[in-house]
Amino acid sequence: APRRGKGGTLASRQALLHSAVHIENWAVDLSWDAVARFGLRAELYGLPRAFFDDFVTVAEDECRHFTALAKRLEEIGSHYGAMPVHDGLWESASGTRHCLPARLAVEHCVHEARGLDVLPATIAKFANNGDADSAALLRDVVYPEEVNHCAAGVRWIKYLYDVAHGRRAPDPLADTEQQQQAAEQQQQAAEQQQQQGEAEHTEADGRVATLAAKLAQLGVASGGGGGGGGGGGGNNGVHAAAAAAQEPGNTQPAPVAASEGAGGSGGAEEEEAPPPQPPRDELSWVADARRYGCVEEWFHSLVRAHFWGALKPPFNEEARAKAGFGPEWYLPLAAAAAPAAATAAAPAAAPAVVAAAH
Repeated sequence: APRRGKGGTLASRQALLHSAVHIENWAVDLSWDAVARFGLRAELYGLPRAFFDDFVTVAEDECRHFTALAKRLEEIGSHYGAMPVHDGLWESASGTRHCLPARLAVEHCVHEARGLDVLPATIAKFANNGDADSAALLRDVVYPEEVNHCAAGVRWIKYLYDVAHGRRAPDPLADTEQQQQAAEQQQQAAEQQQQQGEAEHTEADGRVATLAAKLAQLGVASGGGGGGGGGGGGNNGVHAAAAAAQEPGNTQPAPVAASEGAGGSGGAEEEEAPPPQPPRDELSWVADARRYGCVEEWFHSLVRAHFWGALKPPFNEEARAKAGFGPEWYLPLAAAAAPAAATAAAPAAAPAVVAAAH
């Protein structure tokens, strides 16, 4: 992808907008991919109607962003497809295609939050160089809605953590009365297996067929907690923060390369990622989540396993906080602090992040 500059020339502003349009284009596909790839796997994740509502809303938002930004790009004399682009977001999607928790952690938390970090500086580049229309579009439409998109990623990784720890019951969407009855029968069978201590195995290596059976196998009494979202307490697993770097994530494929572009900055240098590894037990995410005493520790392990490199400050703490993505989530994954002299200058330098939108 070309260097986008600081917005001082028309070519620079076109490059900035082109990068933003491209990222929104990927974001549309990623939202629908989350629904189609993971949403209908009730036997693996037990996702409720609210999951579908969230990601359909995200997809609709991203469609509007794409359409509006593409129109604005044409108004300033270019069009989408006129410049080279990066594929960092789709590399992340490919690397997490077998695992919803990893997808949520990398794509819908790390990358979405990176977009929140860089958008204020991008808006300033347009505003400071006479392009008030582009600045207003990014500031008034794109930016506030991206906060909600990051919040969706946080919300659903908390949901999965709570399910794994028995704090809430899986609540899969049933499209028909017959499917609802089948789900209830499956749950009853799993409870009987738990009582007998004989969770039914479908393979010799101990894999089980459904989320209900996996929870029963692990002795999880579903639905005990109600719905808050897994922020802290209740250690049903091992407090494993120290071990996370050595045995991270463990829900499937190899990590994808971290790049400037993948996080919302629109593309710079990228490292070549190794080919994704074949999936292990698709229900291994349940036991993996139970290894950690809080959802943030699980998130750290997922990011270390599926995302190459440290998260890059400066962070947009205010926007991240609005998304429910506080410093306890991301600071343990951040790049090492700068030397004291550079740190002292950081508040003034923070707006000078090089990036585009999302």
